[in-house]
Amino acid sequence: MPNIANVLKSEIARIVRKELRSEVQTMKKAVSSYRSQIAQLKRQVKSLDQQLRKVSKGSGKATNAQQTDKESSGIRFSAKGLTAQRKRLNLSVVAAAKILGVSPQSVTNWESGKTRPRDSQLGAIAALRKMGKREIAAKLGT
Repeated sequence: MPNIANVLKSEIARIVRKELRSEVQTMKKAVSSYRSQIAQLKRQVKSLDQQLRKVSKGSGKATNAQQTDKESSGIRFSAKGLTAQRKRLNLSVVAAAKILGVSPQSVTNWESGKTRPRDSQLGAIAALRKMGKREIAAKLGT
């Protein structure tokens, strides 16, 4: 006749295994769904990063600059326009910088499109558009 303690131990172990199996199955399902959600979120973050890079690279800068122009002062700025204006007036970069009250490097950066003038400097650029060669010569003292 088997020992009652051994029978009781084996029965308890069987019941515990059965209960654990059901709990583990529930946890496996939850972990599986969490993993799929995490993978979906990673894909979403990756696509949003790509969109952000695309917007911040080229097209976004031009769009933001145009919106800033329209919203802030109403004065439009174009790098090509500044270069054309400077050449029309036969001004060097140094002379244009002197008239605008900025450094020659600033004018160079504006014309190359690397930077954009501040709102306070846009007024001086707008005034330069209205000047003629005689006014420029008088300002420069030549």
